Amino acid sequence: MKELTNALKLITESRYPDMPDEILDILNRIVERKELAKGEILFKEGDYATYIVGVKSGLIRQFYVRNNKDITEHFSFEGCTLMCLESFLKEEPTKLQAEALEPSVVYMISKEKLEKLIKSYREIGIYYRKVLEYSLIQSQIKADLLRYDTAKERYIHLGEEQPEVLKRAPLAYIASYLIMTPETLSRVRNAVIQEEIEKQKATSSKEKAK
Repeated sequence: MKELTNALKLITESRYPDMPDEILDILNRIVERKELAKGEILFKEGDYATYIVGVKSGLIRQFYVRNNKDITEHFSFEGCTLMCLESFLKEEPTKLQAEALEPSVVYMISKEKLEKLIKSYREIGIYYRKVLEYSLIQSQIKADLLRYDTAKERYIHLGEEQPEVLKRAPLAYIASYLIMTPETLSRVRNAVIQEEIEKQKATSSKEKAK
């Protein structure tokens, strides 16, 4: 029970850091723990993805297939929450799939069971609202990045917001997520690295001149 409570605390603290332990214990009653091997599919297109998924360990990629090409939609790692927002809210089959890029452990909370607890526990309602708000905001942020930002700006934003992805995800999936070819990603990454080297040189020169 203690291990499960700690796992739920890891998952919920990014959205609701002040959730009381007694409420986490209540969530323990409805959570489902699942271990995934590398390459294993958590859910596939056509499934009813009506649950919130918290990642305890590992790296999960959400993607969809268009014109026989899979396109990465989202990455989730330790402490992250993932969901298929449209499938979750409308209770319809999802168009997305989720794959473990590393051996992973996730905790899944059913929408139906969660909504029953909301009637009795205000804190669970707050958590539920914060998860939905976060998912909507992230969807809007990504849409705006693709609409307005250059390839370089998109890469820098990912590095600032999710540095773990740049360290752990295959480059082909990162390129897909940023809507660029692997070749473009390589050029952008090399340019960013070179700029950082030049900045460090300039800083070092200024310090020596003092």
